[in-house]
Amino acid sequence: MHQTGGPKVTLAEPDSLSGNLDVGPREGTIGGSRLVAIETHPIQYHAPVYRALQSHFGVPVTAIYASDCSIAGYRDRELGASFRWDTDLLSGYTAAFLSTVAQGGAQTAEGASARGLRTALRAAAPSAILLTGYSPRFYQRAWVAALSTRRPLLLRAETTDHAQSRGPARHWMRSAALAPLYRACARLLYVGRRSFDHFRRLGVPENKLVLSPYCVDTHAFACGEPARSRLRPATREMLGIPATHTVILFSGKLSPRKAPDLLLRAVASLPLETRELLTVVFLGDGELRGALARLAAEIGVGARSVGFRNQSELSPYYHAADLLALPSLHSETWGLVVNEALHHGLPSVVSDAVGCAPDLIEPGVTGEIAAAGSAASLAAAIARMLPLTGRPDIRARCREKIAGYTVEKAAAGIAQAFHAVVRRP
Repeated sequence: MHQTGGPKVTLAEPDSLSGNLDVGPREGTIGGSRLVAIETHPIQYHAPVYRALQSHFGVPVTAIYASDCSIAGYRDRELGASFRWDTDLLSGYTAAFLSTVAQGGAQTAEGASARGLRTALRAAAPSAILLTGYSPRFYQRAWVAALSTRRPLLLRAETTDHAQSRGPARHWMRSAALAPLYRACARLLYVGRRSFDHFRRLGVPENKLVLSPYCVDTHAFACGEPARSRLRPATREMLGIPATHTVILFSGKLSPRKAPDLLLRAVASLPLETRELLTVVFLGDGELRGALARLAAEIGVGARSVGFRNQSELSPYYHAADLLALPSLHSETWGLVVNEALHHGLPSVVSDAVGCAPDLIEPGVTGEIAAAGSAASLAAAIARMLPLTGRPDIRARCREKIAGYTVEKAAAGIAQAFHAVVRRP
């Protein structure tokens, strides 16, 4: 048993969780009620929501994690980098680990094991259980373990129909598998419009659906106008970008599915007098990093690559930019970099394959939407947005749009669902 500073964090041996997990009812909780969340590892977009659930809404939370890899440090295959998140992922709620990297546990989410999960659930004594997905395999076993408790189940996951193209047979098989899982849930939390549409298509009644918007924690950021005035000139100077240039920022993994090369080709197709005053900045890492540098030089597009940056290092780059571009081809169930950009007052051009497009992109105001895979459509969307960049009123509208997508709003939705299914004395 290992303790960390702050709220109690229980670490268990990989093969045994017997006897000592101190995750039962806490003094001062209402009737000992408790929400137990099951995850592969601490996630920087979820942990702050659990903290807010407990501190702002009085819902005691225990998160059972398969591994501590995101805290101990791990290698992201698609990012092509090894790192650990530099934000607080454990305080403000109870965290229990089925295994740790130091004990030989999983070093990636894909390798997470559900061994010991049933014992952990019994020890946690949940009033309700929050599930957060059905892939990788860990989550499939988590569903079985959760169903065996006969406690009310909540689901909050990146559930959409648009993210991947499926033939009729695969579409039917997926629907047939998911529909009974959804029927087994007492409440389903949708994170946005496409998530809502997915649940409704599979027959979930509206009275079982609760909004818990997808969000980012802004505590690690410096989002306001004073920060912009302070950080923008210094960051541009560090990058060697003239004050007269418009900066288009790509933030994320430099992988084929996110199509950063398409962004370069779109910029190259713009008129010369426009292109000469544009610089593309790639904030991230991945297999295409070297190829992007070569392509930019070949087609005459000004570009900078700054590599991977952790959460607390992002704000200078968002403020240095004038426009975010996310031209993903597929598998972009939401696109949280758009949330990050809007919090910084940065409008965004996204493809129609990006899940958050219907929720966060107001054409001509907070951004534009382009056809996935089309350099011409992306170039046209960028051209429409260029006259709006650098305007204080547009930055204000961006921040207004994202104001409904906060950690507190997400926690409020989960709290509403929890209290709807757990009897309070």
